Amino acid sequence: MYERVGHKQWERLELSKIRVFSHLASMASRKSAVLKNNEEEKQEEEEEEEVSDSPTEVKMSQIIMPCHCNHRQELCVGQLLKWIDITACLSAERHAMSPCVTASMDDINFEHTIRVGQVVSIKSKVNRAFNSSMEVGIQVSCEDLFSGHHWKVCHAYATFVTQRKETGERVLLKPIVPETQKEQLEYSLAAERRRVRMLHDDIIKDLLTHGCIQQGDSVEFSNAVAAEKTKVESVELVLPPHTNHQVNTFGGQIMAWMVNVATIAASRLCQTHPTLRTIDMFTFRGPSQIGDRLLLKAIVNNAFTDSIEVGVRAEAYQDLGTNRHINSAFMIFEVLDDHGKPCTLPRLQPEPLEGERRFQEAIARKKIRLDRKYIISRKQCEVPLSVPWNPRNQVYLSYNNVSTLKTLASRKKWRLSSEKDKVRLYSLEEKTMLSFRVDTEVDVPAHTAFSLLAELCNRPSWDTYYQKCDLIHQVDDDDFLYHVVTPSVHPKGIHQDFILLASKRRPCGSGDSYVIALRSVLLTSHPPTEGCNRGEVLCAGFIIQDTKNNMSYYNQASPEVLPYISSDIAGLSTSFYNIFSSCREYLTANRLHFQRHA
Repeated sequence: MYERVGHKQWERLELSKIRVFSHLASMASRKSAVLKNNEEEKQEEEEEEEVSDSPTEVKMSQIIMPCHCNHRQELCVGQLLKWIDITACLSAERHAMSPCVTASMDDINFEHTIRVGQVVSIKSKVNRAFNSSMEVGIQVSCEDLFSGHHWKVCHAYATFVTQRKETGERVLLKPIVPETQKEQLEYSLAAERRRVRMLHDDIIKDLLTHGCIQQGDSVEFSNAVAAEKTKVESVELVLPPHTNHQVNTFGGQIMAWMVNVATIAASRLCQTHPTLRTIDMFTFRGPSQIGDRLLLKAIVNNAFTDSIEVGVRAEAYQDLGTNRHINSAFMIFEVLDDHGKPCTLPRLQPEPLEGERRFQEAIARKKIRLDRKYIISRKQCEVPLSVPWNPRNQVYLSYNNVSTLKTLASRKKWRLSSEKDKVRLYSLEEKTMLSFRVDTEVDVPAHTAFSLLAELCNRPSWDTYYQKCDLIHQVDDDDFLYHVVTPSVHPKGIHQDFILLASKRRPCGSGDSYVIALRSVLLTSHPPTEGCNRGEVLCAGFIIQDTKNNMSYYNQASPEVLPYISSDIAGLSTSFYNIFSSCREYLTANRLHFQRHA
């Protein structure tokens, strides 16, 4: 991807590459130990984070008593959901300074259980406020008072909305002003998470409509359990202790009742006591009040090899009124053996008609959970292979593309390697990953620079590392697939090529930057060819500040990219400066042309 060098310089480049690769190899040899101590390192990193004095931050600590627990002396998830909802609501109302209600809760994955005598700590904070809704981030951790050990239980995001005034007007929220780097990152990613949230239901419908999921085998089995046997119905009368300060049924209480009936349904299938592992994203459809009867219905939708999905529906009604659908949720259970490993579960025979629909929808939701877990929830220290792209996982790949770049940009301890002609080169070593950043200022408005750089097909005109760039497919207005060919890093070697997903984002509010994120994906229509060595870009792209006209380029150096940059980081080459000087010239030269045609 970058310019040719002379023979002597090539020798220095090779020595530099050997030093860098040797260093990375040494780091890789310690990878297992690093991952083993990952939780301890994560705790230390959290303790070193900048202290936040956010006025919306709320903390709750509860010691677990037997009355909070199930028969195994483990904290009931329903009780934990109550505490989570209370804490998050307090954060939302601190910011809104008016009554708020829970609108939705993103997926919650419970990584560990909590036992009697341990202390659960819940911390919540408003990440970002939109017009009348806001995202609240929630962290749940546990502490063993006798050993002093701390561990993470779950991380969740809830959406709260303000109650209308007596006049019917909506309460418009004031914007959040992030202070620390962590807050700035969460503020920025909140817009991306909102984008995913709004498309969640459409993704499921698309999977089912176009038959893009592997159809489940729902024929009868000799040992299959009929879904009808797992049905549970329960009625709860809403009394004053079940309501919040707005005299509506407390959202956490509804979630606790839903967990209860879901657990009974799962138990009827596996005939033992299951463990709740995940709650899918759900939305509150409407309120209920004192005197309402809440009818809670649960049934097992599908049983996979080692997990069970239970669907729960909550309806509210008065004595003579019609039932109002106020909430639905999908909960995933496991049965664990004595060693904590998931057990194989019985097969399920779905009900006729509606049961078959629920059976197939459960398969679609499982696919989405796997996509979200593998693509979105991937730890930054893990290096994934390129993910196969298809229209059904596009939303998650796009989110991962943008969020990974923003997360990389928020990293601390960037080290200035060299500077020349107002182009600054930084490097960052983390575990087994080497990243670099190039900063420069451009005398071009940020929106103009963004529009010009987002035309990736023009990049070969200023970047010698891009020999060829062809648009494969325009997914939508914000996401594009490209085929990029780069020069060989070895004399007389073959070229390298990359299949890149480019995701561009304009600022959706104050404090946001222009973003052009790049990552490799796999396309069945463009497999590797003999003429090129297929490379991988883990994370790369541009972040352009709207106010300062400051442009930063980032790249996590995969083995295919590392040889191009090692000489620059070692100070043996000036190709970076030449390239980004050319970039500035490209932007300046095309500025007037762009403005005339804008």
